[in-house]
Amino acid sequence: MRDVAFVVYPDYSTMALAVVMAFEVANSVAKTKVPPYELHFVSETGGKIRTSCGMMLESEPFTEMPFHTLFVGGATIPKASTRGLLAYVRDAPKRHRRIAAICTGAFVLAEAGLLDGRNATTHWMHAPKLQAQYPKVKLDHDRIFTNDGPIWTTAGGAAGLDLSLALIEKDLGADFANSVARELVIYHRRTGGQSQISTLLELTPKSDRIQAALTYARDNLHKPLTVPDLADAARLSPRQFSRAFHAETGQSPAKAIETLRVEGARNLMEQSRHSIDEVARQTGFSDRDHMRRAFVRAFGQPPQAMRRTARLEANAYQEAPHVTIRA
Repeated sequence: MRDVAFVVYPDYSTMALAVVMAFEVANSVAKTKVPPYELHFVSETGGKIRTSCGMMLESEPFTEMPFHTLFVGGATIPKASTRGLLAYVRDAPKRHRRIAAICTGAFVLAEAGLLDGRNATTHWMHAPKLQAQYPKVKLDHDRIFTNDGPIWTTAGGAAGLDLSLALIEKDLGADFANSVARELVIYHRRTGGQSQISTLLELTPKSDRIQAALTYARDNLHKPLTVPDLADAARLSPRQFSRAFHAETGQSPAKAIETLRVEGARNLMEQSRHSIDEVARQTGFSDRDHMRRAFVRAFGQPPQAMRRTARLEANAYQEAPHVTIRA
């Protein structure tokens, strides 16, 4: 059994508690006499802690008990930690096998010095503030989660579930983690390298017609996707479509399609073993050089570099032995 603890404190964001569900479901999926995880909620004072929404959460006081995984969630608005919380987190690497920060919980880890010189991320809204306050952190503003040694950090919202599934996979194997994801009705498990903001979400068209064109484009990246093609999907004339598209998204159709292609190619580079030529073909780039130039414009690095990073992360996940769950 692995003890998993969640550090809570006044105004703790209830969204950070979403990760609890992944481990609760893992215990249900295992169907063993001894569940794979035992969950704890710990705080500086113990007792009832008022969360960001006013809900009271019962907790155990800080002790020297070692945990397999210690989660530090964040407040809705980052604020300075108390002396007791800071001391507990600062000593955490001595006691716990791995430490994970959810969303603005990265501020707590950074304040304690645990992120100095380490790769980390946090919610994109708070990333500039974290970088300004703690310049020693190697912050990646865009990743949904990172792993550097025993320290894991994640963006806000649903990214905490992606991180939890990655930790469960590291503990119990990919098949088991996939079973947990299915139980949670998660449509697609994201890797840590994916962008925090989806291109389709960022474009936010106002009308169903422009949304239909973008959805068509995403599902048909391997095709040329000319303005007449997109206009047909939107049931507009090409001239009407071009005007409406720019008015609703602030971009030209060509620019938006390139961004969708780059996002799709990045996902394939990180999650598949397809050759670069095949990735370029599947996402509609004329050739690998065209895709490379688009990657450099979008990410500041070529696709090969992003694949190397993804593979290094995958190797890191496999360092610990996987355990087979048996009834």
